[in-house]
Amino acid sequence: MHWPINTLPLPEYVELGVRSLSGLLWTLLFLFLWHCYRIGTDLPIPGHAVNLKSSSRRSMISRSGVCIGTNCSARSKLSRSEQLAPFISMETAKNEEQGQGYLTPVLSHTLFPAQASAEAKKLYAALQEYAKRYSWVGMGRIHKGLREQVRLNDLSTIQKPHLFFLPDVPSVPFFPRDAHRHDIEVLEANYPAILAEFQAVYQRGIDSKSGWTSLSPKSQAVFPLYSAGVCVAKNCRSCPSTYRTLLSLRTFINSNSLGSAGFWLLGPGAILGSSYGPTNTRLRCHLGLKTPPLCELVVGGEPQCWSEGHCLLLDDSFLHIISHKGPSESGPRVILNVDLWHPNVAAAERQALDFMFTPDL
Repeated sequence: MHWPINTLPLPEYVELGVRSLSGLLWTLLFLFLWHCYRIGTDLPIPGHAVNLKSSSRRSMISRSGVCIGTNCSARSKLSRSEQLAPFISMETAKNEEQGQGYLTPVLSHTLFPAQASAEAKKLYAALQEYAKRYSWVGMGRIHKGLREQVRLNDLSTIQKPHLFFLPDVPSVPFFPRDAHRHDIEVLEANYPAILAEFQAVYQRGIDSKSGWTSLSPKSQAVFPLYSAGVCVAKNCRSCPSTYRTLLSLRTFINSNSLGSAGFWLLGPGAILGSSYGPTNTRLRCHLGLKTPPLCELVVGGEPQCWSEGHCLLLDDSFLHIISHKGPSESGPRVILNVDLWHPNVAAAERQALDFMFTPDL
């Protein structure tokens, strides 16, 4: 049987005229312009500090639609970072009201502490020069650390680097091997060659003509391969295998004055008193070469002993004491010290610190 199409129960429809379609388009255009206006009012004006108490909360409400009390995280959602280079992300509003957030815009009108030391002011000027050449992006922690160095120096704490402290860096006196597994395995694998080269330079005699430095009545001596970020060419030529091993490390600090490497010798009966390292942005790796009994390293109140052919990874910004209480016939304690980057220092921060602590050639 044939069924014609006009017998099917089709729903009624309304034809859209030109006037209705035009009204719909105008409505969509108005909504788009309103959205652009709201987005534009939330962006910071270049050259002006950001008022976090008003703009950041309004930005969170308008963009995410959810905000509970005053604990909302005012996260920056700017996608055009190149156009807004002078500005960086912001912490929570609570921290910013207290003035302690390390992500406070670094181009605000707050002055650098007048009571800061000459060295801190010099570092701050170097940071400003670095930002002028490159960017402020990622410099929040460094900026905060320079401003708070004065307050840190006045405190009596177990961790107090005397030159530069990077805030919000997780620190413990001794780090596990996993923090720098690759570099530790490379050093331990080359232990026989490193020990042989030390014995060769040790047998030539400990004096300045042979490349040794830091001689003292406490039987301390250092055979530097890198000193304050500068390669000691004569000594490196005497220890080619050790030099190549250093260059194969991924996190060795060899581009600024915070880094060094070399053979450290400590004679029997010597005790190096309580001291702090210059910064918490590095870790010291000690490869044991000759470790007589009764040699001890106490960092942050935690004692450890060296072991021949194995590495100790420590943060020397903690209060530390080194001692060799063995008898005179036991011989000196010898380690290879290598300065490595702290694993929680970002790549951009490492580049800025290389610029700020450029070695004096």
